[in-house]
Amino acid sequence: MANNTRARRKVRISRALGLALTPKAEKYMERRPYGPGQHGRARKKQDSDYAVRLREKQRLRAQYGIREAQMTRVFEEARRTSGLTGENLIELLEMRLDALVLRSGLARTIAQARQLVVHRHITVDGKRVDRPSFRVSEGQTIAVHERSETMVPFQLAAAGAHRDVLPAVPGYLDVKLESLQVKLVRRPKRSEVPVTCEENLVVEYYAR
Repeated sequence: MANNTRARRKVRISRALGLALTPKAEKYMERRPYGPGQHGRARKKQDSDYAVRLREKQRLRAQYGIREAQMTRVFEEARRTSGLTGENLIELLEMRLDALVLRSGLARTIAQARQLVVHRHITVDGKRVDRPSFRVSEGQTIAVHERSETMVPFQLAAAGAHRDVLPAVPGYLDVKLESLQVKLVRRPKRSEVPVTCEENLVVEYYAR
């Protein structure tokens, strides 16, 4: 029952953001691309500039499954870093441990990736890490702890069971699913990161 409730909530959030956040939400939105109820197909009024920027920020937050306080901290770091703030923001978010667990195919959704990390199934350079926000550095190796390798979710991942619902593995990762290992070979580039976002709108939102 709890899983069904969470799934329905994700569908509602996905519809509000115009972005499928889970494979189930994507299937549901494909079958029914309009909202529920008698007004579901009605034309919506034009959003204000603020509303457009707010929704884009929420879309980015939802794709990484992070709280507003976390997003704000990363944005401030991105702003202080040389280069384009919006690109920096996404590149820094992408170096989170839970994001890379998802991107590699070790998990099916960002929520599952976060859960695997919190439950201490994931290691970085051989040491268990239980913080989804942990910043992985270039050259570090993410792996499944040896005591967790025989668990069903990881056996499925090793067989490539999640690849059908995930984007292609980006070039900044060296993934060996059969051995449940992934290496961050270099810093991600915005153009390679498979998230849907107009980052300039997110920057405008925080700069208001």
